[in-house]
Amino acid sequence: MRRFTIAVVASSVCKHSSAIALSLLWVTLAWAQQTNNNVPLIPYESVPNFLKYSPEMNLGEVLSVAVNSKGHIMVLNHPGSANSGGPVYGNATSQLLEFDEEGNFLREIGQRVYGLGYSHSIRYDRYDNLWLVDKGAHTAIKFDPAGYVTLNLGRRPEGFDEYEHVSPNDAIQVDGYFGGPTDITWDAEDNIFISDGYVNSRIAKYDKHGKWIKSWGSYGSEPGQLDLPHSIQADREGNIYVADRSNRRIQVFDSDGNFLRIILLNAPFDKTQQPVLGNVNPNQPDETQPWALCISKGETQYLWAADQHPGRIYKLSLNGEILGMLGESGKQLGQFNWIHGIDCSQEDVLYVADLNNWRIQKLILSP
Repeated sequence: MRRFTIAVVASSVCKHSSAIALSLLWVTLAWAQQTNNNVPLIPYESVPNFLKYSPEMNLGEVLSVAVNSKGHIMVLNHPGSANSGGPVYGNATSQLLEFDEEGNFLREIGQRVYGLGYSHSIRYDRYDNLWLVDKGAHTAIKFDPAGYVTLNLGRRPEGFDEYEHVSPNDAIQVDGYFGGPTDITWDAEDNIFISDGYVNSRIAKYDKHGKWIKSWGSYGSEPGQLDLPHSIQADREGNIYVADRSNRRIQVFDSDGNFLRIILLNAPFDKTQQPVLGNVNPNQPDETQPWALCISKGETQYLWAADQHPGRIYKLSLNGEILGMLGESGKQLGQFNWIHGIDCSQEDVLYVADLNNWRIQKLILSP
């Protein structure tokens, strides 16, 4: 583990005998940067044609997947439109499609819900409520198991298209409002944490009733700052793991927003490998961008993380050691083209939202 010492000058005003004291505070931050040079490969197979639906239900961009306590699989799909192009406000389509544990289609929920614009992530809480975070409409919505909306956080502006091009440098954070939110998680007290996201570069915290508590984070690259917090998860201790995508790192905070450590996806890979989309980067860093996170529910919790390129899924200890990895970029079964969501709620099974391959993959892992 490498350690970095950062000097922070802090001024404090003491109103005792009208004295002013200046102190130099030295903070040593332990960054969880394992060398991760010899990471074992995890054997796996991808189940062919797992989801069963009719041909007129072909999937579009699949952004997220979540599994509830019954084993039912909810898929967040962007079907798009054959005759309406353009950005979200001209082509705002999001579907919530539910399948049973065998992959059979059951129903669609959320039709004509006002807060669906360009939905980004879905998660089930421990009560089987489904939560949807919408990047385009700047909302986070709670559906009960029957499919009714029971809570709305944030607000869909009348013309939310104008927010699409706001730079994080120009963003003004306002309590209770979102700017391109991306994901959601909860701690043991059911406090709600939302990664807010494409514009606001912060984490928002609510209590279980939807009352605003606080936020932390700002745009930047220093520890505690964020540049596109894209996915978020909490462990049993209430620590919050944030995929700080554009900063190429996972940041860990306590439930009050205090910075704890940084985790990197830095297992070696062939840097000459052609990405599925885009040119080869001649200056590819050692660490890759975390796009999707999931923390398992077993006796020992593990952090699962996926990157865009080279298209791998990593199994990590909560302190940041990469214990194993699987997958690669590509279009064939078992390969991935922008992993945008992972469900790890079942032991030795992963459900993967394979965005640009327009599919969900069910992976069976061999321990």
